[in-house]
Amino acid sequence: MTSTRLAARAALISAVSVASLASASAWAQTASSGVADIVVTAQRQAQSLQDVPIAITAFSAETLETQQINNSSDLQLSLPNVTFTKGNFTAASFTIRGIGDLCVGTSCDTATGIHVNDVPLSSTRLFESEFFDMERIEVLRGPQGTLFGRNATSGAVNLITARPDLTAIKAKGTVEYGNYDSWRLEGMVNVPLADFAGIRIAGTYLKRDGYTKNLFTGNNVDGRDQWSIRGTLRLQPGPDTTIDLIGYHYQEDSNRSRIQKQLCHRDPTGILGCQPDRLGYDYTNANNALGSVFPSKQFLGSISGGALAPFGLTDIYGPDGFAGQTVPRDLRTINTSFEPTYKSFETQAQLKIEHDFGPAVLNVTGGWMNSSVDSRVDYFLGAQNPLDFSPGTGVYNVLNSPLFAPGAARLFSGNQICVSEANLNYVGFINDEVERCDVRLTNYDQSSADVTTWSAEAHIDTKFDGPFNFLIGGIYLNTEARNVNYWVNSSGLDYAALVIGPAFTGDPNLAYASPFFNSETNLFTLDAYGLFGEAYFEASDSLKFTAGLRYSNDRKYIRDRQPLYNVFAPYGTPDATVLPGFPGYRNKVVKSDAITGRFVIDWKPVTDFTDDTLVYASYSRGYKAGGLNPPFNEALFSAPAEFKSEFIDAFEIGTKNTFLGGAFRANLSAFYYKYKDLQVSRIINRTSFNDNTDAEIWGLEGEFIVAPTPSLLFNVNLSYLKTKLGDLQLVDSRDPSGGLSDAVIIKDLGSAAHCVFQVPGNAALANAFVNAFNAAVPGAGLQGTVPVPGTNTTGAFSLCEQLAGAAAAANVPVVFDPAAVNPVLPSGVPFDLTGNELPNAPQFKVSLGAQYTADFQNGWNAVLRGDVHFTGESYSRTFNKAIDKIPSYEVVNLQLQVNAPDNRFHVKAFVQNLFDSDSISGQYVTDASSGLFTNIFTLEPRRYGVAVGFSF
Repeated sequence: MTSTRLAARAALISAVSVASLASASAWAQTASSGVADIVVTAQRQAQSLQDVPIAITAFSAETLETQQINNSSDLQLSLPNVTFTKGNFTAASFTIRGIGDLCVGTSCDTATGIHVNDVPLSSTRLFESEFFDMERIEVLRGPQGTLFGRNATSGAVNLITARPDLTAIKAKGTVEYGNYDSWRLEGMVNVPLADFAGIRIAGTYLKRDGYTKNLFTGNNVDGRDQWSIRGTLRLQPGPDTTIDLIGYHYQEDSNRSRIQKQLCHRDPTGILGCQPDRLGYDYTNANNALGSVFPSKQFLGSISGGALAPFGLTDIYGPDGFAGQTVPRDLRTINTSFEPTYKSFETQAQLKIEHDFGPAVLNVTGGWMNSSVDSRVDYFLGAQNPLDFSPGTGVYNVLNSPLFAPGAARLFSGNQICVSEANLNYVGFINDEVERCDVRLTNYDQSSADVTTWSAEAHIDTKFDGPFNFLIGGIYLNTEARNVNYWVNSSGLDYAALVIGPAFTGDPNLAYASPFFNSETNLFTLDAYGLFGEAYFEASDSLKFTAGLRYSNDRKYIRDRQPLYNVFAPYGTPDATVLPGFPGYRNKVVKSDAITGRFVIDWKPVTDFTDDTLVYASYSRGYKAGGLNPPFNEALFSAPAEFKSEFIDAFEIGTKNTFLGGAFRANLSAFYYKYKDLQVSRIINRTSFNDNTDAEIWGLEGEFIVAPTPSLLFNVNLSYLKTKLGDLQLVDSRDPSGGLSDAVIIKDLGSAAHCVFQVPGNAALANAFVNAFNAAVPGAGLQGTVPVPGTNTTGAFSLCEQLAGAAAAANVPVVFDPAAVNPVLPSGVPFDLTGNELPNAPQFKVSLGAQYTADFQNGWNAVLRGDVHFTGESYSRTFNKAIDKIPSYEVVNLQLQVNAPDNRFHVKAFVQNLFDSDSISGQYVTDASSGLFTNIFTLEPRRYGVAVGFSF
């Protein structure tokens, strides 16, 4: 057997994962040395992966290259019971065994712990960057309640970067070119500085055109222009001491889009915006949105006794801005006048010290990270129809009225309407700060944040000769997030600010500020520390017990607010926040702590049918700290400011087996989770709220690797997952009537939110009362109830709070919300979600891989690799309706690489997503005040190209 073939087989077996087929040059060895194995640090100690009693998948550097794993989206395809999706607000989420980041808000912790070289990261831009110069990646499935970071309820992802080699000068580089005019460069230089010191510098650069065609401008969007660099200095002042100092920087300035597409089955009434029955290729009915409701003749008429109705920009009963338009059916084609921008960076500094005292090893790790992101995208992902400036329209009336002349001079530029620039002075067009002007309404949202985290950790690991050993340590972590903002800017909101100010004050020089919406977190801080330890007892050569405990303590502070239409500001005001009446910050603190841990029994029996076997059973308790819900307008509804911590009790059994002299490995695991107070989120009244509920999860996983001949390698990965929510009842913003026929869905003119007017068992009375109330609102021109498509009920534009008061005065037996601050109608009728599946938790995942190595004369070889990944269907929300279903998808990757002797040079051709599958990884339903459209997130389309590289 040639050394090349031995190396290929060793690489496959050592990874013990679906993605564990390394390139032919990996793990070179002689026939007498046996099969190599990946050494992992899943238990904070160096161990063979097959000896770790945890469900873990590890990827070597060669595996990452051979399986075309360049980023987190690629990584999740090769992992059992794992999904990954980008989110709506520049975030992303790994979901492991049904547990992902269902909590939304600045104070939410991630369910999956992300670590780089054992340093825990928070709000990292890791999900946008590309992997490069890695030593390995470890993915641990299941709660890590003892050792990792600040606890991790779903699992942990550990990225271990390559370190300097002090023995020789080394370098490697790759140049890749592909479709979409894509250039990807990667390089590394390793230089020994002395016998005890060395430096390694590596970097990557990616620039490509966008995957998405914008019909409006003819441009391609969702492109990339980003680079990363990492430098590592290693010092070994003595044989027992190693010091690593690592610096890293990532930067991006591109037209990356946070959303791939918006889907909607248009609601012609405008009550809901989008119908709740299915996703379609329509635009939302823009009459439903905040930027159309507030400047409408109906709202302006209702607050002025009809005096302002002639100045209304929109008519909520007439054609909206998207009337007559359809959305391009291709998921990678859009039609928008506002193209996305995306700017982000991240800087990390890490210090790792390891000293071997003989009977014990001390590890000290310190880390600092600063990351920033600023992203803009068209809120409706479409270009509305041009405005009508003809006589008799609201725009014409405003432009020709002396009362509104000062504001019109700032908001309008000829026959164009401008939109405010988002800023923390909350003045926008009031101070001539505009983003752009257009003949149509402009709507965009902007998500930004600046986060700094530093941590310090130390642990001591003993290595006594006897049966007893232990690990003990502690960690402190501090995170400070500043200027975490989510803006929604609309020229319709600006228009209403222009009209309402002079109309209510009689002063033409006053406008209503803030003229745009912002969920602003001025400051969030987290102070957390943990004390942890594990004891290991080897009862015999084959039987071992592990017991671990951890104490976690978390303190969270938040200073936030949610401005929109708060004070009257004179034109030219540079800062509205200093004006009397502008809302101050909410200041809240929440504290939590917990004791968690695990107990493991692992047994290595000697059998006749395996070369090596490990059987283990474990119990783990996981914890994720509670937090504070995002800011909300307490005048609209009451809600708890806090959400509770969540806990998980996890039981797992598994076995890891090696057969046929190392040619076949089979790892199996089964698990059962009992969740208490799982954090799940929902959007209501322009705010994310997090609720707590219980859940049960169980599943099976199998990872198999076989090398039937020295040249042929196969891997198979199978997983099954079943998730079930506990007792939970929530209002579905898509259908707030709860499916009942005796309710009327009210689109509230005062907030663009929904409320429900329900007279139990008497739909006729409910409709009659709403009709009578609407007819009596002076000057509004409100119409009566109409059937709402996709629901079993009727709906109307109305004024929720006033309607509730009128019902109370008339003694109508309407259902009220007893917890409300004011006597307003309930936001909706809850659905019973008990027993539903968790989001982004497909029941089935399958990965298949095959690799063939052909050896040629003079040491050359060619490696042909193919992978097929299948992810079953899942739901995007806990409501589990047909509209929430994420379809199953398949991704097929192929690669052919030709290697020179000793891998000095290589050339490869590759294709990812061979059949160009429109793989939807996640969905997000927006708020009622936005029209309830659905943002979807996809994996990358078909990519292909060639690459050349060298190594010495």
